[in-house]
Amino acid sequence: MKWLANFRAKPLIAVPLMAVTWALPLTAEAQLFDADYFTLPNGLEIVVIENHRAPIVSHMIWYKVGAADEPIGKSGIAHYFEHLMFMGTEKYAAGEFSDIVARNGGRENAFTSQDYTGYFQNIAADRLELVMELEADRMRGLTLTPEVIEPERLVIIEERRQRIESTPSGLLGEQMSAAAYTNHPYRLPIIGWAHEILNLGLDDLQTFYDKWYAPNNAVLIVAGDVDAQEVHRLATQYYGPVRSRDIPERERPIEPPHHAGSEIVMRDARVTQPSWNRRYLAPSYTSGASEHAYALQVLAQILGGGSTSRLYRNLVVQQGLMTNAGARYSAGPMDLSGFSTFFQPAGDLSIEDVLPAFRAEIDLLLEKGVALSEVTRAKQRMIDSAIYSQDSLQAAARIFGTTLASGRTVQDVQNWPEMINAVTPRQVNEAARAIFVENNATTGILLPSVAEEN
Repeated sequence: MKWLANFRAKPLIAVPLMAVTWALPLTAEAQLFDADYFTLPNGLEIVVIENHRAPIVSHMIWYKVGAADEPIGKSGIAHYFEHLMFMGTEKYAAGEFSDIVARNGGRENAFTSQDYTGYFQNIAADRLELVMELEADRMRGLTLTPEVIEPERLVIIEERRQRIESTPSGLLGEQMSAAAYTNHPYRLPIIGWAHEILNLGLDDLQTFYDKWYAPNNAVLIVAGDVDAQEVHRLATQYYGPVRSRDIPERERPIEPPHHAGSEIVMRDARVTQPSWNRRYLAPSYTSGASEHAYALQVLAQILGGGSTSRLYRNLVVQQGLMTNAGARYSAGPMDLSGFSTFFQPAGDLSIEDVLPAFRAEIDLLLEKGVALSEVTRAKQRMIDSAIYSQDSLQAAARIFGTTLASGRTVQDVQNWPEMINAVTPRQVNEAARAIFVENNATTGILLPSVAEEN
Protein backbone atom coordinates (compact mmCIF):
# COMPACT_ATOMS: atom_id res chain seq x y z
CA MET A 1 0.00 0.00 0.00
CA LYS A 2 1.42 3.36 -1.01
CA TRP A 3 1.26 6.40 1.26
CA LEU A 4 2.48 9.88 0.48
CA ALA A 5 3.60 10.75 3.95
CA ASN A 6 4.51 13.97 5.71
CA PHE A 7 5.70 14.29 9.24
CA ARG A 8 5.63 16.56 12.28
CA ALA A 9 8.66 18.75 12.89
CA LYS A 10 9.94 19.08 16.43
CA PRO A 11 9.25 22.65 17.52
CA LEU A 12 12.69 23.24 19.00
CA ILE A 13 14.58 22.55 15.75
CA ALA A 14 16.02 25.85 14.54
CA VAL A 15 16.39 26.11 10.77
CA PRO A 16 16.49 29.05 8.35
CA LEU A 17 13.32 29.94 6.51
CA MET A 18 12.99 28.85 2.91
CA ALA A 19 12.31 31.90 0.79
CA VAL A 20 10.58 29.88 -1.87
CA THR A 21 8.11 28.29 0.54
CA TRP A 22 7.40 31.52 2.40
CA ALA A 23 5.50 32.78 -0.63
CA LEU A 24 3.45 29.59 -0.94
CA PRO A 25 0.21 28.78 0.90
CA LEU A 26 0.41 26.20 3.66
CA THR A 27 -1.16 23.14 2.11
CA ALA A 28 -0.66 19.42 2.43
CA GLU A 29 -0.30 19.00 -1.33
CA ALA A 30 3.50 19.30 -1.42
CA GLN A 31 4.47 15.96 0.08
CA LEU A 32 7.64 15.72 2.14
CA PHE A 33 8.20 11.98 1.92
CA ASP A 34 7.11 9.30 -0.49
CA ALA A 35 6.83 6.33 1.85
CA ASP A 36 5.80 2.72 1.29
CA TYR A 37 3.93 1.00 4.09
CA PHE A 38 3.17 -2.71 4.39
CA THR A 39 2.69 -5.41 7.01
CA LEU A 40 4.14 -8.91 7.00
CA PRO A 41 1.88 -11.90 7.77
CA ASN A 42 3.47 -12.15 11.24
CA GLY A 43 2.31 -8.61 12.04
CA LEU A 44 5.54 -6.65 11.57
CA GLU A 45 4.76 -3.15 10.29
CA ILE A 46 7.25 -1.76 7.78
CA VAL A 47 7.78 1.76 6.44
CA VAL A 48 10.26 2.42 3.62
CA ILE A 49 11.39 5.97 2.86
CA GLU A 50 13.47 6.14 -0.28
CA ASN A 51 16.17 8.81 -0.33
CA HIS A 52 18.83 8.38 -2.99
CA ARG A 53 21.04 11.36 -2.14
CA ALA A 54 23.80 9.15 -0.74
CA PRO A 55 24.47 5.38 -0.76
CA ILE A 56 23.57 4.91 2.91
CA VAL A 57 20.63 3.50 4.82
CA SER A 58 19.16 3.86 8.28
CA HIS A 59 17.62 0.63 9.58
CA MET A 60 15.50 1.05 12.73
CA ILE A 61 13.38 -1.42 14.66
CA TRP A 62 10.91 0.02 17.19
CA TYR A 63 9.18 -2.06 19.85
CA LYS A 64 5.84 -0.88 21.21
CA VAL A 65 6.93 -1.02 24.83
CA GLY A 66 8.60 1.53 27.05
CA ALA A 67 9.26 2.45 30.63
CA ALA A 68 5.58 3.18 31.28
CA ASP A 69 4.74 -0.46 30.52
CA GLU A 70 6.95 -1.94 33.24
CA PRO A 71 5.52 -3.86 36.22
CA ILE A 72 5.08 -1.82 39.38
CA GLY A 73 8.22 -1.86 41.48
CA LYS A 74 10.43 -3.01 38.61
CA SER A 75 11.44 0.24 36.93
CA GLY A 76 14.32 0.17 34.48
CA ILE A 77 13.53 -3.07 32.64
CA ALA A 78 12.77 -1.43 29.28
CA HIS A 79 16.07 0.46 29.37
CA TYR A 80 17.91 -2.65 30.58
CA PHE A 81 17.17 -4.18 27.18
CA GLU A 82 19.10 -1.40 25.46
CA HIS A 83 22.12 -3.20 26.90
CA LEU A 84 20.96 -6.80 26.86
CA MET A 85 20.02 -6.83 23.18
CA PHE A 86 23.73 -6.51 22.38
CA MET A 87 24.69 -9.43 24.61
CA GLY A 88 24.32 -12.23 22.11
CA THR A 89 22.13 -15.02 20.78
CA GLU A 90 22.71 -18.68 20.05
CA LYS A 91 24.05 -17.63 16.65
CA TYR A 92 26.15 -14.60 17.65
CA ALA A 93 28.25 -14.24 20.79
CA ALA A 94 28.04 -11.24 23.11
CA GLY A 95 29.51 -8.20 21.41
CA GLU A 96 29.68 -9.84 18.00
CA PHE A 97 26.66 -7.91 16.72
CA SER A 98 28.43 -4.60 17.35
CA ASP A 99 31.73 -5.86 15.98
CA ILE A 100 30.12 -6.91 12.70
CA VAL A 101 28.39 -3.55 12.29
CA ALA A 102 31.62 -1.68 13.02
CA ARG A 103 33.70 -3.82 10.65
CA ASN A 104 31.27 -2.96 7.89
CA GLY A 105 31.60 0.76 8.51
CA GLY A 106 28.30 1.14 10.30
CA ARG A 107 27.13 2.98 13.40
CA GLU A 108 24.58 1.64 15.82
CA ASN A 109 22.79 2.59 19.00
CA ALA A 110 19.56 2.19 20.93
CA PHE A 111 17.10 4.38 22.83
CA THR A 112 14.26 4.04 25.31
CA SER A 113 11.32 6.31 26.03
CA GLN A 114 8.23 6.00 28.17
CA ASP A 115 6.31 4.56 25.19
CA TYR A 116 8.78 2.67 22.99
CA THR A 117 12.25 1.12 22.69
CA GLY A 118 14.29 1.36 19.50
CA TYR A 119 17.47 0.03 17.92
CA PHE A 120 19.17 1.36 14.79
CA GLN A 121 22.08 0.98 12.43
CA ASN A 122 23.34 3.55 9.93
CA ILE A 123 25.36 1.76 7.30
CA ALA A 124 26.19 1.56 3.59
CA ALA A 125 23.11 0.68 1.56
CA ASP A 126 24.66 -2.54 0.25
CA ARG A 127 24.96 -3.76 3.87
CA LEU A 128 21.22 -3.56 4.59
CA GLU A 129 20.75 -7.31 4.28
CA LEU A 130 23.49 -7.88 6.84
CA VAL A 131 21.98 -5.69 9.57
CA MET A 132 18.49 -6.95 8.83
CA GLU A 133 19.63 -10.51 9.42
CA LEU A 134 21.36 -9.50 12.66
CA GLU A 135 18.38 -7.57 14.01
CA ALA A 136 15.89 -10.29 13.10
CA ASP A 137 18.03 -12.85 14.89
CA ARG A 138 17.89 -11.05 18.23
CA MET A 139 14.19 -10.24 17.98
CA ARG A 140 13.40 -13.64 19.50
CA GLY A 141 16.82 -15.28 19.83
CA LEU A 142 18.29 -13.29 22.72
CA THR A 143 20.15 -15.40 25.29
CA LEU A 144 19.66 -14.28 28.89
CA THR A 145 21.74 -15.79 31.68
CA PRO A 146 23.07 -14.52 35.03
CA GLU A 147 26.50 -14.19 33.42
CA VAL A 148 24.96 -11.86 30.82
CA ILE A 149 22.72 -9.66 32.96
CA GLU A 150 24.93 -9.02 35.99
CA PRO A 151 27.77 -7.06 34.29
CA GLU A 152 25.21 -4.92 32.47
CA ARG A 153 23.43 -4.16 35.72
CA LEU A 154 26.61 -2.51 36.98
CA VAL A 155 26.97 -0.60 33.71
CA ILE A 156 23.42 0.73 34.03
CA ILE A 157 23.91 1.79 37.64
CA GLU A 158 27.01 3.70 36.59
CA GLU A 159 25.10 5.23 33.67
CA ARG A 160 22.45 6.42 36.11
CA ARG A 161 25.11 7.99 38.30
CA GLN A 162 26.64 9.86 35.37
CA ARG A 163 23.46 10.98 33.62
CA ILE A 164 21.24 11.80 36.59
CA GLU A 165 22.85 11.63 40.00
CA SER A 166 25.94 13.62 39.02
CA THR A 167 23.99 16.54 37.56
CA PRO A 168 21.73 18.91 39.52
CA SER A 169 19.45 19.40 36.52
CA GLY A 170 19.10 15.64 36.12
CA LEU A 171 18.13 15.16 39.75
CA LEU A 172 15.67 18.05 39.65
CA GLY A 173 14.11 16.79 36.43
CA GLU A 174 13.60 13.37 37.99
CA GLN A 175 11.92 14.93 41.02
CA MET A 176 9.72 17.12 38.84
CA SER A 177 8.46 14.12 36.88
CA ALA A 178 7.70 12.31 40.11
CA ALA A 179 5.66 15.30 41.28
CA ALA A 180 3.95 16.03 37.95
CA TYR A 181 2.06 12.73 37.85
CA THR A 182 0.11 11.43 40.83
CA ASN A 183 -0.80 8.01 39.49
CA HIS A 184 0.57 7.57 35.98
CA PRO A 185 3.88 5.72 35.37
CA TYR A 186 5.32 8.71 33.48
CA ARG A 187 6.32 9.81 36.98
CA LEU A 188 9.02 7.11 37.03
CA PRO A 189 12.50 7.63 35.54
CA ILE A 190 13.08 5.85 32.24
CA ILE A 191 16.43 4.53 33.44
CA GLY A 192 14.77 3.30 36.64
CA TRP A 193 15.26 3.86 40.34
CA ALA A 194 18.63 2.54 41.49
CA HIS A 195 17.24 0.27 44.21
CA GLU A 196 14.79 -1.32 41.76
CA ILE A 197 17.45 -1.86 39.10
CA LEU A 198 19.53 -3.70 41.68
CA ASN A 199 16.62 -6.02 42.47
CA LEU A 200 15.66 -6.98 38.91
CA GLY A 201 16.08 -10.71 38.45
CA LEU A 202 16.60 -12.99 35.48
CA ASP A 203 12.96 -14.08 35.60
CA ASP A 204 11.81 -10.44 35.49
CA LEU A 205 13.87 -9.77 32.40
CA GLN A 206 12.99 -13.00 30.60
CA THR A 207 9.27 -12.43 31.26
CA PHE A 208 9.46 -8.88 29.90
CA TYR A 209 11.29 -10.03 26.77
CA ASP A 210 8.84 -12.86 26.11
CA LYS A 211 5.88 -10.57 26.71
CA TRP A 212 6.78 -7.66 24.43
CA TYR A 213 9.53 -8.56 21.95
CA ALA A 214 7.81 -9.99 18.91
CA PRO A 215 7.28 -8.99 15.26
CA ASN A 216 3.61 -8.16 15.81
CA ASN A 217 4.68 -5.64 18.46
CA ALA A 218 7.33 -3.95 16.33
CA VAL A 219 7.77 -1.43 13.53
CA LEU A 220 10.63 -1.58 11.03
CA ILE A 221 11.66 1.71 9.43
CA VAL A 222 14.13 1.69 6.55
CA ALA A 223 15.21 5.05 5.13
CA GLY A 224 17.84 5.80 2.51
CA ASP A 225 19.20 4.57 -0.80
CA VAL A 226 16.94 1.54 -1.06
CA ASP A 227 14.19 0.13 -3.24
CA ALA A 228 10.91 -0.58 -1.46
CA GLN A 229 10.36 -3.87 -3.26
CA GLU A 230 13.84 -5.06 -2.32
CA VAL A 231 13.23 -4.08 1.31
CA HIS A 232 9.99 -6.06 1.21
CA ARG A 233 11.86 -9.08 -0.13
CA LEU A 234 14.60 -8.88 2.50
CA ALA A 235 12.15 -8.28 5.34
CA THR A 236 10.11 -11.28 4.24
CA GLN A 237 13.26 -13.39 4.12
CA TYR A 238 14.67 -12.42 7.51
CA TYR A 239 11.83 -11.12 9.65
CA GLY A 240 9.10 -13.19 8.03
CA PRO A 241 10.05 -16.50 9.73
CA VAL A 242 9.93 -14.92 13.22
CA ARG A 243 6.70 -16.10 14.82
CA SER A 244 4.17 -13.70 16.23
CA ARG A 245 3.11 -13.94 19.86
CA ASP A 246 0.09 -13.01 21.92
CA ILE A 247 0.73 -9.40 22.93
CA PRO A 248 -1.29 -7.95 25.82
CA GLU A 249 -3.05 -4.62 25.70
CA ARG A 250 -0.96 -1.71 26.96
CA GLU A 251 -2.87 -0.86 30.12
CA ARG A 252 -1.87 2.34 31.87
CA PRO A 253 -3.25 3.82 35.12
CA ILE A 254 -5.29 6.97 34.51
CA GLU A 255 -4.02 10.24 35.95
CA PRO A 256 -6.68 11.71 38.28
CA PRO A 257 -7.60 15.42 38.36
CA HIS A 258 -5.10 17.64 40.17
CA HIS A 259 -6.41 19.99 42.84
CA ALA A 260 -3.17 21.76 43.70
CA GLY A 261 0.06 22.68 42.02
CA SER A 262 3.46 21.79 43.43
CA GLU A 263 6.83 23.50 43.72
CA ILE A 264 10.21 21.84 44.11
CA VAL A 265 13.23 23.88 45.16
CA MET A 266 16.64 22.27 44.91
CA ARG A 267 19.91 23.79 46.08
CA ASP A 268 23.25 22.41 44.99
CA ALA A 269 26.80 23.71 45.25
CA ARG A 270 27.42 22.74 41.64
CA VAL A 271 24.79 25.17 40.35
CA THR A 272 26.29 28.36 38.93
CA GLN A 273 23.20 29.78 37.25
CA PRO A 274 19.70 29.63 38.80
CA SER A 275 16.89 28.31 36.61
CA TRP A 276 13.11 28.18 36.75
CA ASN A 277 10.91 25.64 34.98
CA ARG A 278 7.15 25.21 35.14
CA ARG A 279 5.47 22.17 33.59
CA TYR A 280 1.72 22.01 33.04
CA LEU A 281 -0.09 18.75 32.43
CA ALA A 282 -1.23 18.93 28.83
CA PRO A 283 -3.10 16.75 26.36
CA SER A 284 -1.37 14.77 23.63
CA TYR A 285 -2.59 13.54 20.27
CA THR A 286 -4.25 10.58 21.97
CA SER A 287 -4.94 11.57 25.58
CA GLY A 288 -6.86 14.28 27.40
CA ALA A 289 -8.35 17.19 25.48
CA SER A 290 -6.56 16.10 22.31
CA GLU A 291 -8.39 18.68 20.23
CA HIS A 292 -5.82 21.17 21.59
CA ALA A 293 -2.74 19.16 20.52
CA TYR A 294 -2.05 20.89 17.20
CA ALA A 295 -2.80 24.33 18.61
CA LEU A 296 -0.40 23.68 21.49
CA GLN A 297 2.37 22.92 19.00
CA VAL A 298 1.76 26.29 17.39
CA LEU A 299 1.63 27.96 20.82
CA ALA A 300 5.00 26.44 21.77
CA GLN A 301 6.46 27.81 18.55
CA ILE A 302 5.06 31.30 19.24
CA LEU A 303 6.24 31.37 22.85
CA GLY A 304 9.50 29.48 22.63
CA GLY A 305 10.44 28.62 19.06
CA GLY A 306 13.86 30.20 18.88
CA SER A 307 15.28 33.72 19.03
CA THR A 308 12.22 35.35 17.43
CA SER A 309 9.75 33.82 19.87
CA ARG A 310 7.82 36.01 22.29
CA LEU A 311 9.61 34.98 25.45
CA TYR A 312 13.14 35.12 24.05
CA ARG A 313 12.63 38.31 22.08
CA ASN A 314 10.96 40.24 24.89
CA LEU A 315 12.80 38.96 27.96
CA VAL A 316 16.26 38.13 26.63
CA VAL A 317 16.83 40.47 23.68
CA GLN A 318 14.77 43.54 24.51
CA GLN A 319 14.76 43.66 28.32
CA GLY A 320 18.00 41.79 28.97
CA LEU A 321 16.55 40.17 32.09
CA MET A 322 17.39 36.60 31.16
CA THR A 323 20.01 34.57 29.34
CA ASN A 324 17.41 32.12 28.12
CA ALA A 325 13.61 31.88 28.08
CA GLY A 326 11.27 29.65 26.15
CA ALA A 327 8.65 26.95 25.99
CA ARG A 328 8.49 23.36 24.81
CA TYR A 329 5.76 20.83 24.16
CA SER A 330 5.42 17.37 22.65
CA ALA A 331 2.10 16.03 21.39
CA GLY A 332 3.51 12.53 20.87
CA PRO A 333 3.15 10.69 24.21
CA MET A 334 0.46 8.05 24.40
CA ASP A 335 -0.88 9.59 27.60
CA LEU A 336 -0.94 13.07 29.12
CA SER A 337 2.03 15.17 28.08
CA GLY A 338 3.49 18.38 29.50
CA PHE A 339 3.78 21.97 28.30
CA SER A 340 6.83 23.63 29.84
CA THR A 341 7.92 27.24 30.20
CA PHE A 342 11.38 28.11 31.53
CA PHE A 343 13.99 30.81 32.02
CA GLN A 344 17.41 31.64 33.49
CA PRO A 345 18.07 35.09 35.03
CA ALA A 346 20.84 37.19 33.52
CA GLY A 347 23.97 38.21 35.41
CA ASP A 348 23.47 38.70 39.13
CA LEU A 349 19.69 38.89 38.88
CA SER A 350 17.73 36.42 40.96
CA ILE A 351 14.65 34.45 40.03
CA GLU A 352 12.60 36.79 42.23
CA ASP A 353 13.94 39.77 40.31
CA VAL A 354 12.77 38.56 36.90
CA LEU A 355 9.80 36.28 37.63
CA PRO A 356 7.26 39.17 37.53
CA ALA A 357 8.34 40.03 33.98
CA PHE A 358 8.01 36.41 32.92
CA ARG A 359 4.57 36.13 34.47
CA ALA A 360 3.55 39.35 32.75
CA GLU A 361 4.26 37.75 29.37
CA ILE A 362 2.01 34.77 30.17
CA ASP A 363 -0.69 37.06 31.58
CA LEU A 364 -0.57 39.18 28.43
CA LEU A 365 -0.95 36.07 26.30
CA LEU A 366 -3.99 34.95 28.26
CA GLU A 367 -5.56 38.40 28.25
CA LYS A 368 -4.88 39.58 24.69
CA GLY A 369 -4.29 36.31 22.89
CA VAL A 370 -2.14 35.75 19.81
CA ALA A 371 -2.35 37.61 16.51
CA LEU A 372 -3.11 36.05 13.16
CA SER A 373 0.31 37.14 11.89
CA GLU A 374 2.03 35.29 14.76
CA VAL A 375 0.11 32.11 14.06
CA THR A 376 0.82 32.31 10.34
CA ARG A 377 4.57 32.80 10.89
CA ALA A 378 4.71 30.02 13.47
CA LYS A 379 3.00 27.54 11.19
CA GLN A 380 5.29 28.47 8.31
CA ARG A 381 8.41 27.97 10.45
CA MET A 382 7.17 24.53 11.44
CA ILE A 383 6.58 23.54 7.82
CA ASP A 384 9.98 24.92 6.83
CA SER A 385 11.65 22.89 9.58
CA ALA A 386 9.96 19.78 8.26
CA ILE A 387 11.18 20.48 4.73
CA TYR A 388 14.78 20.95 5.84
CA SER A 389 14.73 17.75 7.84
CA GLN A 390 14.46 15.78 4.60
CA ASP A 391 18.25 15.97 4.55
CA SER A 392 18.39 13.63 7.55
CA LEU A 393 17.55 9.97 7.11
CA GLN A 394 17.11 9.53 10.84
CA ALA A 395 14.75 12.49 11.19
CA ALA A 396 12.28 10.89 8.80
CA ALA A 397 12.71 7.45 10.34
CA ARG A 398 12.22 8.77 13.86
CA ILE A 399 9.02 10.61 13.01
CA PHE A 400 7.44 7.53 11.48
CA GLY A 401 8.81 5.29 14.23
CA THR A 402 7.59 7.36 17.15
CA THR A 403 4.17 7.73 15.56
CA LEU A 404 3.55 4.07 14.83
CA ALA A 405 5.20 2.78 18.01
CA SER A 406 2.95 5.07 20.06
CA GLY A 407 -0.22 3.60 18.61
CA ARG A 408 -0.90 6.04 15.78
CA THR A 409 -0.78 5.53 12.04
CA VAL A 410 1.00 6.55 8.86
CA GLN A 411 -2.15 8.46 7.98
CA ASP A 412 -1.67 10.55 11.12
CA VAL A 413 1.80 11.45 9.93
CA GLN A 414 0.49 12.27 6.48
CA ASN A 415 -2.18 14.59 7.84
CA TRP A 416 0.15 16.70 10.00
CA PRO A 417 0.65 19.68 7.63
CA GLU A 418 -3.07 19.89 6.96
CA MET A 419 -3.88 19.79 10.67
CA ILE A 420 -1.28 22.45 11.48
CA ASN A 421 -2.48 24.59 8.59
CA ALA A 422 -6.02 24.48 9.99
CA VAL A 423 -5.02 25.91 13.40
CA THR A 424 -6.54 29.35 14.03
CA PRO A 425 -5.65 32.11 16.53
CA ARG A 426 -8.84 31.32 18.41
CA GLN A 427 -7.78 27.70 18.82
CA VAL A 428 -4.33 28.73 20.07
CA ASN A 429 -5.91 31.07 22.62
CA GLU A 430 -8.35 28.41 23.77
CA ALA A 431 -5.52 25.90 24.15
CA ALA A 432 -3.44 28.35 26.18
CA ARG A 433 -6.31 29.08 28.56
CA ALA A 434 -7.01 25.36 28.89
CA ILE A 435 -3.51 24.36 29.97
CA PHE A 436 -2.18 27.35 31.92
CA VAL A 437 -3.96 26.21 35.08
CA GLU A 438 -2.13 26.50 38.41
CA ASN A 439 -3.58 23.25 39.76
CA ASN A 440 -1.91 21.37 36.90
CA ALA A 441 1.49 23.02 37.31
CA THR A 442 4.70 21.60 38.72
CA THR A 443 7.41 24.21 39.25
CA GLY A 444 11.08 23.34 39.58
CA ILE A 445 13.60 25.86 40.85
CA LEU A 446 17.32 25.14 40.77
CA LEU A 447 19.53 27.34 42.97
CA PRO A 448 23.13 27.49 44.16
CA SER A 449 23.70 26.35 47.70
CA VAL A 450 23.33 29.00 50.37
CA ALA A 451 27.09 29.10 50.80
CA GLU A 452 27.52 29.81 47.10
CA GLU A 453 25.01 32.66 47.19
CA ASN A 454 26.77 34.52 50.07
